[in-house]
Amino acid sequence: MKSTNEGFDPTFIQNFQASCAATGKNFRLVEEEDNTEEYVRFQFVGKYEGKDVLYDAALYTLRLHHASEVIELAEHEAAKKFKNFSSIRYEEDEDGNLKPLSPEEEEIGWFITEMIHQIEDEETVKVQEFIDLDTNHDFGIGLDAALNRDFISEKEVAHFVQSFNEDTLQLDDTFLFFSDRRR
Repeated sequence: MKSTNEGFDPTFIQNFQASCAATGKNFRLVEEEDNTEEYVRFQFVGKYEGKDVLYDAALYTLRLHHASEVIELAEHEAAKKFKNFSSIRYEEDEDGNLKPLSPEEEEIGWFITEMIHQIEDEETVKVQEFIDLDTNHDFGIGLDAALNRDFISEKEVAHFVQSFNEDTLQLDDTFLFFSDRRR
């Protein structure tokens, strides 16, 4: 079993930096289906405790972070009300069409929708920009960050990496809430 974290290995880091330099970027996108205009996973080299390290990062919009928090809270309320609830699982039939939910899943789904509306109406969930580091990550250091941007472009990622590495990144500590419902 491997006991070292390759994200701290100087040879790996040097090769990674060379591959980034060849593309003219200070990061490398991690190609995955979850990447959208509001969420991007990427890797870059930065310092940690004075040493070069690979950061395995996810950068997302504050709106997306807010929506995730709202859904998580609504599901928590559903779990308190419905003792058998763990999550609603959508299944497809052999033609790729979604199968109907059971009556209990349908009731839970409506409850969650009502809770989301209530949470948004009462502005229960407020979020602010943040960076969270995971030093126990399997590969380098994990980094999650949310910024109050409409979308996350490659230009935004490059700016984030540069500001992070130059220690000039300033996070807005204002608490915000978002609502997707039209009033």
